Amino acid sequence: MKAAGIRRKYIEFFKSKGHAEIKSASLIPDNDPTCLFTTAGMHPLVPYLQGAKHPAGTRLTDFQKCIRTGDIDEVGDAVHLTFFEMLGNWSLGDYFKEEAIRFSFEFLTGAENLNIPLNMLAVTVFAGDEDCPFDEEAFKLWNSLGIPAERIAKLPKKDNWWGPAGQTGPCGPDTEMFYWTGDLPAPEKFEPSDKRWVEIWNDVFMQYNKNAEGKYEPLSQRNVDTGMGLERVTAILQGKKSCYETEIFAPLFAKLDEIRGAEWVDGADRTSSERIIADHLRAATFIMADGITPGKVDQPYVLRRLIRRAIREGRKLGISTEFTAKISQAVIDEFGDVYPELKNNAKVILEEFEREEKQFAVTLEKGTHEFLKLIDRVPAHITKKVISGKNAFNLYETYGFPIELTCEMAAEKGFEVDRAGYDAAFAKHQEMSRAGAEQKFKGGLADHSEATARLHTATHLLQAALRKVLGTHVEQRGSNITAERLRFDFSHPDKMTPEQIAEVQTLVNDAIKRDLPISCDEMTVEEAKNAGAMGLFESKYGEKVKVYTMGDVSKEICGGPHAQHTGELGGFKILKEESSSRGVRRIKAVIEAK
Repeated sequence: MKAAGIRRKYIEFFKSKGHAEIKSASLIPDNDPTCLFTTAGMHPLVPYLQGAKHPAGTRLTDFQKCIRTGDIDEVGDAVHLTFFEMLGNWSLGDYFKEEAIRFSFEFLTGAENLNIPLNMLAVTVFAGDEDCPFDEEAFKLWNSLGIPAERIAKLPKKDNWWGPAGQTGPCGPDTEMFYWTGDLPAPEKFEPSDKRWVEIWNDVFMQYNKNAEGKYEPLSQRNVDTGMGLERVTAILQGKKSCYETEIFAPLFAKLDEIRGAEWVDGADRTSSERIIADHLRAATFIMADGITPGKVDQPYVLRRLIRRAIREGRKLGISTEFTAKISQAVIDEFGDVYPELKNNAKVILEEFEREEKQFAVTLEKGTHEFLKLIDRVPAHITKKVISGKNAFNLYETYGFPIELTCEMAAEKGFEVDRAGYDAAFAKHQEMSRAGAEQKFKGGLADHSEATARLHTATHLLQAALRKVLGTHVEQRGSNITAERLRFDFSHPDKMTPEQIAEVQTLVNDAIKRDLPISCDEMTVEEAKNAGAMGLFESKYGEKVKVYTMGDVSKEICGGPHAQHTGELGGFKILKEESSSRGVRRIKAVIEAK
């Protein structure tokens, strides 16, 4: 079964169970300070998991674009991906464990669905501990559906528990489904440590709230959150060892072969460099389709890193011409019908690839110059000439020089490279990156306190003021809010003048002083447009949306938390205006107590 068929079967199955299909949200989270990218299907649904009413109802299903970069340096092996699609279904205070497990079982084993033989499946459930009891209900449900007791493993919190995202908040047990991938018949007893059992689905049951004292209390609204990785399940059902062997990546590899003038090889025989190029340029294409361009910080920095790593791998394969836009076009052709934002933004995406590749060529030239300066500093009479690990890593980190290129050029000049020192520096860098990723990409339920609700409201007033001062070309390109400050990215080509900044600040404070009422109405996207509402990342919206109106100043489609009236905000102060990436400016601001 191909990925497109699995994706559609999943959606149609849950629609038949009363779920409303919602569109994939942007890869750029809307006002979630816990992560740079959408890393799971639950992220766009945070307010609704916390009790807000979703316009589409209490049963939802979708396929969600996701980016995870914590293991970016591992991409190139058979399993890691940067971009992936997550199939999901949710119950927002509606059905709970019994229905969720029955739905999962029916989709996995049903003849009209995935049709997986029962003897190929196993599951895990929460074993219980001093905080919360054994999930006996889930165990009995799976057993009643025909999963033998010896195929149901009871595991601790580290394996079968979700959340809370921070120190407190919603959390609960989960149950995970596994598929046997071994050559031999599946053993009667399920051993979760056996890597031939591969997880394909996860049902999370949010039924507790962990309070400040560390106690687990029953939630008033119990939710179900599920996730099935499309690429992984496609590979498993096709009997492939890797998703790179499926039709998902075939068009990208075909285009890469065409560029190189190479013959087609089976997906299982693709090199690490080929996999990195396909993965990274697919991810980069999707990120740019959601309005991000290469830059120096946050999402733009990650984007630049993905593109430049792909270019370096291309050089290893002997590609000496510009090629990233050609691979990107293959991504757009392959996924554009499912994700129309790819086709709608194709011109900008391809131009950005071409611009970044040219810019990186200049960077590599500078790196070569630095390499030669290192060589020249070593006296000619030294017999054993070595480039230190620190200098080799600096060439990689600052100029994008892969260690292989440094070693190759060093050998040509009669030098050695302290590879052990380089590896140590790289490992330290990787450790720091992962530590940062744990904060930036941890995901989960974001802070939706009164403070963040007020700051979220301020972004609406800020955007309205920016459009009035700078022009209607201004559109939101990203937002990051904590309880202390807001950060707002917007499309604008030039640095703002001090006068423009002052005027924007004055307009926001005027709207606050007027104490405008804030109302919320549910309507269709078409009705919202006709009413003059701004719709950011419009491709993510379903049939019905929430429109927040703030007096005569702002009218926007939005799902986040807001104040009741503008006077709650106190004073608004812009702290900084700076560049975020090409054509995108960034404002950092705070609101002060009344």
